[in-house]
Amino acid sequence: MQDDKSTYKQMVYPVIGACQEVHKQLGPFLNEYMYQDALAIELNLRNIPFEKEYYFTAEYKGYTIDHRHFADFRVMNGDQPILVECKAVDNLTDAHRQQLWNYMRLTGIQYGVLYNFAPVYAQCEKYHYDPQTFKMVAF
Repeated sequence: MQDDKSTYKQMVYPVIGACQEVHKQLGPFLNEYMYQDALAIELNLRNIPFEKEYYFTAEYKGYTIDHRHFADFRVMNGDQPILVECKAVDNLTDAHRQQLWNYMRLTGIQYGVLYNFAPVYAQCEKYHYDPQTFKMVAF
C-alpha cells in the first residue's frame, strides 16, 4: 500500500502546489469563489489543463438523471483526471468529504483533493477511489 500512496501523492502534487500558492498569495478568510478564480489563474500559469465547474450527470438503473452536478475543478495530470473541491470554511466536515467522495464515485474519477483555503493553515485532504472495490483511501 505504501507504494500506492507514493504514486497517489505524485498524481496530485501539482494540484496541491497550485492550491498552496493561492493560499500563500491571498491568505485566509476570503470567499470560496475568490480562491476558485485564483486557482484557475494559477493552474493556467502552471500549464496544468483543467475544467472549472466540471459538470457531470449520474446514472440510475440504466437511466440518466437529468439534473447535472458539478465539481469545482477537473484537473488533468497526463491522462488521469483529478477532482478538486475548494472550500472556505472554519473546518472540513464529513459532509464536505462525502460530497467529494460521491462525485468521485459517480464519475469514476480515481483521484480527489479537498482543499480548505479559509483557515490560517490551509487544510488539504487527498483521496483515491478504486472503482473495482468501491473503496476510498485517504493518503
